[in-house]
Amino acid sequence: MPDSLGLRFTFYGLRFTLPSMQPTNVLGIMSGTSIDGVDYALCSVSAARLKLRALWSVSFPPALRARLHAAARGEGVSWELAQLHHDLGRFYAAHARSPKGAPRPRLAGLHGQTVFHNPDLKAPATLQIGEGAYLAEMLRVPVVSNFRAADLAAGGQGAPLATAFHVRVFGRRGRHVCVNNLGGISNVTSIDWRRGVAPKVLAFDTGPANVLLDLAMRQFTNGRRSLDRDGAWSARGRVCQPLLAEWLEHPYFRRPPPKSTGRELFGEPFLVDALAAARRRRLSKFDLVATLTEFTARSLAMNYRAHLPNPPDSVVLAGGGAANPALREGIAAALHETRLETSVCMSADLGWPLQSIEPAAFAYLAWLRQRGQPGNLPETTGAERAVMCGVVQ
Repeated sequence: MPDSLGLRFTFYGLRFTLPSMQPTNVLGIMSGTSIDGVDYALCSVSAARLKLRALWSVSFPPALRARLHAAARGEGVSWELAQLHHDLGRFYAAHARSPKGAPRPRLAGLHGQTVFHNPDLKAPATLQIGEGAYLAEMLRVPVVSNFRAADLAAGGQGAPLATAFHVRVFGRRGRHVCVNNLGGISNVTSIDWRRGVAPKVLAFDTGPANVLLDLAMRQFTNGRRSLDRDGAWSARGRVCQPLLAEWLEHPYFRRPPPKSTGRELFGEPFLVDALAAARRRRLSKFDLVATLTEFTARSLAMNYRAHLPNPPDSVVLAGGGAANPALREGIAAALHETRLETSVCMSADLGWPLQSIEPAAFAYLAWLRQRGQPGNLPETTGAERAVMCGVVQ
């Protein structure tokens, strides 16, 4: 009988499934390193087409956000983490119903909230919390979660995993396109399709994007503001060049791909040191925000210059950070200063809203997992082989 995955039949006692060209409605759910809320993307996915059907976001309530930040700092005991794992799972499920007029999903991909990520090759570990059973029970569809562990077990970084989606949606024959997501962490996918039947793909985390900016804004406003909206604070400050130069000496930026990072390197401990340095240099709060914004832009451009074999024709910015004009302008200027002549646009210009990329990527990964296809690209994560990513429940 036909289903969303294909035509199933039995031939001489053997069961076969032929891939279906019919689209499957898949819900992707993502909460990123910034720990500010959840993005939901309902996508129509088939072998021939990938289309966004609906997009919505929900902010974390202050109490839940505070508990997630504490978990990411390594605070609390086992029972608190277990309780948070289930409370977060219930929160994901409570807001997962499709908006009015949108179709119901037949499948869901749940990334979960990363509270620890250490891709060290000797003892790698990663943890995304948010129990998926509540989502499966509410939607009554299969839910794919725990995407990163399979790549880690195969010797990879467990990240970045949105690469396959980037290639599928933004790859263009005859062009070298970089897709750069500016979430809590900045990650780039280089898709060089100027030669050959398939593109050359390279992907890695360039360093911080919003995480330090958001932490600083919460610190300076006692939690009243969680981001530098429209780059207003950055515009009022002056970049401290000596402090910026010191930060840009961080060894992570010189490390060659594959590589990934998180709050362990560019989170609360980094901000504590930054605040102390700002006090010593008598910087205003606006100066520090401006310097952190420039830090994201310059570190991104440094990574492009150091680790991309060829300069891209264009850079597509996505994620919440792309909505910050000060950061966008800083990135364009930093790319120009490093002699990377490239055009810069936003994913929304190409039909994909800024907040849709990450959740849509995990909708696509869930679709691949349900079809028994690999989700990672070993050449980008460092894994020894392509593996199916995610656990189905």
